Amino acid sequence: MSPEAFVGALLRRWYVLLLALLLTAAGAYHVLKPTQLYRASAVVVLKPPVTGNQPNQLANLQPTLATVSFDVVQQLGTPAGLAELAAAGVHGVYTLAPRNSGTNATPQYLIPSLQITADESDPNAADAVAQRVIDVYTAHVVALQNGEHVPSAARMTVSVLVPPNAALLSGTKSRGLVGVAMLGAFGGITAALWTDRWLLTRAKRRRPALAPA
Repeated sequence: MSPEAFVGALLRRWYVLLLALLLTAAGAYHVLKPTQLYRASAVVVLKPPVTGNQPNQLANLQPTLATVSFDVVQQLGTPAGLAELAAAGVHGVYTLAPRNSGTNATPQYLIPSLQITADESDPNAADAVAQRVIDVYTAHVVALQNGEHVPSAARMTVSVLVPPNAALLSGTKSRGLVGVAMLGAFGGITAALWTDRWLLTRAKRRRPALAPA
């Protein structure tokens, strides 16, 4: 397509560009005035029982405990676990992620700590959802040990290292505006060219065929 034909197609379908401009303005307004979202973050750790050799539980965090913690996280990710979380009042966006105790070069998940996040429009609601996730996680750890008849002195316990604390999520508005502008320009031009081609093809088909000589 030549530059003249390109410009002519855009001029003929100016109303498509106008509609794209309005949609882009609406998207830009949403970027400038976003809906407030709060994220509550908490950290829990699965501690081993107190022993004579290791009275400090935090100094005796073994990889096997991390395996048990990850197994509980997988249980909560099953349909039955999701239903249990929903019954406990856990809704919206939330995550349960084992914390990395290694480095970027050698990533390892050896320490049984778990980071829990919950996103809500209200900070108190986000904290409440994160606390409910902690309660369900703790209940699963207790139920796991009850099923194995683990004695009280040899039981693992869940400790909250960082209690739920909600903070306002804020993105970079300049990047959002650039993305909306690029998406609006590309979508508007593409829609205008496609509409012009479709209408011209339709008009050609409607023209009566020439009578044979």
